Amino acid sequence: MRRVLLISPHFPPDSSAASHRVRLLAPHLPEWGWAPTVLTVVPEAYEGELDPDLLALVPPDLLVLRTGAWPASTTRRFGIGDLGLRAMTALSREAHRQLSTGRFDLVFVTTYPVYPALLGPGLRRRYRVPFVLDLQDPWVGAWGRDVGGGPGGRPDWRSRVSRLAARWMERRVVRAADGLTAVSERTYVDVLTRVPDAAPVVCAELPLGFEVADLDFLIRHPRAVRLFDPSDGNTHLVCVGTVLPTGLDVVRALLAGVARLRSGRPEVANRLRLHFVGSSNQRLPGQRPRVTPLAEQFGVGDLVHEVPERVDYLEALNLQLQAGGLLLLGSREPHYTPSKAYPAYLSGRPILGLYHRESSVVSFLRNCPSADLITFPDQVDPDALAAPVAAALETLARRAVSPGPGLRMVDAGAEWSSRAIARRLAQVFTTVSGAFGSGGRE
Repeated sequence: MRRVLLISPHFPPDSSAASHRVRLLAPHLPEWGWAPTVLTVVPEAYEGELDPDLLALVPPDLLVLRTGAWPASTTRRFGIGDLGLRAMTALSREAHRQLSTGRFDLVFVTTYPVYPALLGPGLRRRYRVPFVLDLQDPWVGAWGRDVGGGPGGRPDWRSRVSRLAARWMERRVVRAADGLTAVSERTYVDVLTRVPDAAPVVCAELPLGFEVADLDFLIRHPRAVRLFDPSDGNTHLVCVGTVLPTGLDVVRALLAGVARLRSGRPEVANRLRLHFVGSSNQRLPGQRPRVTPLAEQFGVGDLVHEVPERVDYLEALNLQLQAGGLLLLGSREPHYTPSKAYPAYLSGRPILGLYHRESSVVSFLRNCPSADLITFPDQVDPDALAAPVAAALETLARRAVSPGPGLRMVDAGAEWSSRAIARRLAQVFTTVSGAFGSGGRE
């Protein structure tokens, strides 16, 4: 049994999306010959509320080491809130302590946040241990190029500087990586285009996947739904997750479809209730709505209910279990592969998905019998999509199901399960370790 140190600042009970990458994969690695040790931070280091129930999803025999971090209440006075920066010193110290024992065969760092990835090259060099970098999102994306913190979501000087810094860090880290994994092939292909002199031994697409045990937990511990009454006679469609600036045109296409359906089939449209939850990706109350103003413009504001504040993972999954159907909205960026697609599939609800035609989630949804998929090119034309969206919404309303677990079309060995994806990750580890041991990348 070889040993791997998995560095992930976000981990339960933190409820951010980044917590689930290592949570889902680490428990299955021993089956494929790799014993994991998770290096993360203490719960007190996280900002916002925690989700204690997430800890119940972590196997008790998984070895988890926790370090401290500078408190956000202190660092934010100097404009620093990023968890990766606040925990950098402590993570580095503990990683060096662990690797100095000589017990580890590989280091794996997942992003986000990105700053801990800077530990990889130094650890590799000092302890002569291979390093695998994992990208849950592009390190260098649209931020600072197409969108930013300026008026109307346009790039400003801060976002442009942030992008320049990201490009510098990406080059430094990727050049040292022995292996490169990402949630989509397009993500690592774009990285290698930006860093052409990188030479990883292996690159692999590892989707986020799903864990059947998560659904089993909610079945054993049922929760009430406070957002809506599933038995009120309406068709409740739920969309969970952030509405990105690059995804606003996709939202407009959906709302144009709702308006078109209302003009042609008002008896169907008027029973729809579209719930957008966590659209801001911020937990603090008082976030500005992103969907409701657009719904008003399309004349369907009375059919839309938005909760901009992010909810916990299990709460989001429970909402999906209680919905009549689910809405999955992508963005105009082809690499975008949202984590919400996999729990949506796990819930067994009928799905309407709108995604860029090159998104890796497209092949996933095409294999899902309960999904109706609409794709689009780089430029999203809401008017052109209104008719197919209206037709798909009518179909979704007809297929809407009752609250509770839907058809269990998955099992623990399915292609998209965390077990299957962990097997692929273990194969990456084995390939990288073998090449490093033979001197191929030393």
